[in-house]
Amino acid sequence: MAGETAATAVLRAEALSKRFESPAGDEIEVLRELELAVAPGETVAILGQSGVGKSTLLHILGTLDRPTSGRVLFHGEDVFAKSAEEIARFRGRSLGFVFQLHHLLPEFSALENVMMPGLLAGLGRAELREKAAGLLIEAGLAARLDQRVGKLSGGERQRVAVARALVMDPALVLADEPTGNLDPETGERVHELLLGLNRARGTALVVVTHNHDLARRLGRALVMREGKLVPALLAPAEAPPRAAAR
Repeated sequence: MAGETAATAVLRAEALSKRFESPAGDEIEVLRELELAVAPGETVAILGQSGVGKSTLLHILGTLDRPTSGRVLFHGEDVFAKSAEEIARFRGRSLGFVFQLHHLLPEFSALENVMMPGLLAGLGRAELREKAAGLLIEAGLAARLDQRVGKLSGGERQRVAVARALVMDPALVLADEPTGNLDPETGERVHELLLGLNRARGTALVVVTHNHDLARRLGRALVMREGKLVPALLAPAEAPPRAAAR
């Protein structure tokens, strides 16, 4: 399976390392020769304690940060061999992002926020509007298209963020604790939306999460330890309590 995934990967990280200098001048190695391959349409959960480098990894995979050494390959092409302008264009067209803090523009409507990546890429407004509206309707926000996102609930905003991540038909969506700020019931709705859109569109999905229930529902779960990714051993989900006999 691993060899097959590596051979057909939409994304591969090869010998990825990232080092930072501490305020005291010491060198801190967050990622250490990390390897990862994600197949088209695959869903992957990345678990681990706070501060171990999960978000750092996601930012590098999404070209928001650069590794100290190693490569990130997208369909076999080294993304960091590109110019800064080419990387920005690649990021906008080929990747989708969902963050814990949604990073929407509060003065714009839900529809305008979802359209924004396409507008920045120079796509036609009419076709883009139809596509963005369709995604928001799928997300259960048909009545909120023209509502400013500053007036939406937290769960509604995050569903807008998911729709925005998919409007460019990316081959890969990267999500960093996408429901970390939501209550369990609202978070579950966002999980269902992410997984449903993945199934419908075949978009690969990598999710950094502390939520083991979500991780169990993804195709593969990995945990970050000492700067590397290893298979996660997740306990089975607890069975619902049985009704008392009458």
